[in-house]
Amino acid sequence: MTTPDFLYSDLLPTGADETPYRLLTTEGVSTFEAGGRTFLQVEPDVLRMLTAEAMHDISHYLRPAHLSQLRKIIDDPESSGNDRFVALDLLKNVNISAGGILPMCQDTGTAIVMGKKSEGVLTGADDAEWISRGVFDAYTKLNLRYSQLAPITMWDEKNTGSNLPAQVELYSTAADPAHPAYKFLFMAKGGGSANKSFLFQETKAILNPTRMLEFLDEKIRSLGTAACPPYHLAVVIGGTSAEFALKTAKYASAHYLDALPTTGSMAAHGFRDVELEQEVFKLTQSFGIGAQFGGKYFCHDVRVIRLPRHGASCPVAIAVSCSADRQALAKITPEGVFLEQLEREPAQYLPEQTDAILGGDVVQVDLNRPMSEIREELSKYPVKTRLSLTGPLVVARDIAHAKIKERLDAGEEMPQYLREMAVYYAGPAKTPDGYASGSFGPTTAGRMDSYVDQFQAAGGSFVMLAKGNRSAQVTKACKEHGGFYLGSIGGPAARLALDCIKSVEVLEYPELGMEAVWKIEVENFPAFIVVDDKGNDFFAETQKPIALRVRTRSAERV
Repeated sequence: MTTPDFLYSDLLPTGADETPYRLLTTEGVSTFEAGGRTFLQVEPDVLRMLTAEAMHDISHYLRPAHLSQLRKIIDDPESSGNDRFVALDLLKNVNISAGGILPMCQDTGTAIVMGKKSEGVLTGADDAEWISRGVFDAYTKLNLRYSQLAPITMWDEKNTGSNLPAQVELYSTAADPAHPAYKFLFMAKGGGSANKSFLFQETKAILNPTRMLEFLDEKIRSLGTAACPPYHLAVVIGGTSAEFALKTAKYASAHYLDALPTTGSMAAHGFRDVELEQEVFKLTQSFGIGAQFGGKYFCHDVRVIRLPRHGASCPVAIAVSCSADRQALAKITPEGVFLEQLEREPAQYLPEQTDAILGGDVVQVDLNRPMSEIREELSKYPVKTRLSLTGPLVVARDIAHAKIKERLDAGEEMPQYLREMAVYYAGPAKTPDGYASGSFGPTTAGRMDSYVDQFQAAGGSFVMLAKGNRSAQVTKACKEHGGFYLGSIGGPAARLALDCIKSVEVLEYPELGMEAVWKIEVENFPAFIVVDDKGNDFFAETQKPIALRVRTRSAERV
């Protein structure tokens, strides 16, 4: 066997950086010459400042391209009324969050920082510590939420109260000796979106057009809406390891790998398959899931990346970036410290007329009435009906549900507040001074599925409000006990706080912080009937794969 020529390529070779940047400062950055090379000296506090600024920006602003995609949904005549309603609400939300006070989502995420430090960049410090200090500054000073739990024992956890630790990954890279640079990707990844990262260990049998599309039809549908679509969807096929496939999918969902080559070579680098991207995008439009409550726009776009693989392994990774598309690039060069310019004036993406755009009837629901009357009113309408809720809601999520279950198991009665009020699965961010509420959007309903039958049998949780699809056990319980699950739009937490939530008070378990049981008063709170008291589930039909056949492309594209 002839020995092949040595070939080397970065596994993910990206092209030129076309990102629009804004200059933050030129202070704390200097250069000096030694050994015929230029070195870039960066003061550690620069890393802290840059990180804090980046985490602020991605909590409040979005990229212009993402905003254009939301406006496209509104302008597309093929969009459903529900598609347009969700897109418009998300645009209203970012216009509120762009004020810099209320973050766009109440789950302000895990801080993830990836840095590429070229040779010749000197800091004289533990960079990860100074980046973490910047994360600490942002989360403790801004109206963000603390979501990180420190494991005290194998079974016991405690909130760190600062949103630390951050996930910091730093790499050494080669660079032009005359132009050293330190480049970054900052991300804030909420739990809902992070939970929709999946790895499937497949075989070569999947590497043909028909089987691949059948596989993706099933797996992408199963993502559901809990992570707040429309999604930026990424699919990675292959990988030198399972973890590299997953990491590549995360970067691709953030559009970090858009400049990859579009063809492969014997250097065995990764590449984008832009034709398959379009085919998968059309597939997602056929689901009928749409932008959360039926329609065309389950995804904004799709990225498909093919990686090299070991002959005995064929990992396939799927990941999404949600409607809170929170990431920004940054760089430190001899010219200064730069951060990606996100859109600070998103009002230009809003349409002039809103009522005519949406169409359809909206049912007003008075939550001040007895629960029996609320259920009787909801029973008149089919799934997908758009609602406007006004009145009191009780707010409870994971830990509160677990505590109430313990009480029921011990023979205690269902708390009166769950008997009398609809329950909203949510947890607020910090409340700014002068505001009734901090950002307060819905959390993923599916995490509470196991409690529904027991709670409804005990006389509570008859009307539930959250985001995402639910399991068959919830549909069965609602049919048996006369309950309803209402879907709230995932994403517009700032708009809900400013426009819909009029008061917030703790009812029980104040020691749980944002996980406490709350009572809130809402006005014109948007929702949709997803599961009714007759056993109908809007998402049931969208979970059924369809027969697919994709045209076979030439082997020349290998």
